[in-house]
Amino acid sequence: MRGPAVAPTVPGRPERRTGRERFDDLALGIVTEIDQRWQDRLGLVEYAVEDTPQIPDDWTSGTVPLSSLVRGTGATPTRLVLFRRPIEHRCETRTDLEAMLLTIVVEQIAELLGIDAEDVDPRYESD
Repeated sequence: MRGPAVAPTVPGRPERRTGRERFDDLALGIVTEIDQRWQDRLGLVEYAVEDTPQIPDDWTSGTVPLSSLVRGTGATPTRLVLFRRPIEHRCETRTDLEAMLLTIVVEQIAELLGIDAEDVDPRYESD
């Protein structure tokens, strides 16, 4: 069977959200909460989601990065990018995905602020 299983109520717009939209909403919720809590120390930070990282041909690490943190300089803001597909690949359930996103964002923010990850968010578990 091809085509949607449920006819959309609004033509041209799917009735169910895509996996990408669900990931973006989950990431946005986590990032917003942490950013609001630490805004006075973070300054300007841009958050983004990309499907996959661009890995150079001579990559020898063997593991695909889950995120990228580029510190800002002068007028250039700090940029935290989450890589959707590698993160989703490591998660089986929505709960796993939420825990993985929280862990990644908390660890990156802790690195940026120079503090322990446990201090960034009370939900963070180091194991």
